[in-house]
Amino acid sequence: MNIGDMMFQLFVFIMFAAVIFTAVTSFKYAKNRKAQLDRIEKKLNSLSEDHD
Repeated sequence: MNIGDMMFQLFVFIMFAAVIFTAVTSFKYAKNRKAQLDRIEKKLNSLSEDHD
């Protein structure tokens, strides 16, 4: 195997890993964002109920 083939395989592997990393990071971000919005909604609801 020559050096060009090795470099190409390494590049493809890095790209594959980057796609997986991006997908996992995006999923975690979306999950955390939803949890944060749920907490904010609860606080606003409790403030609204306290105000009435």
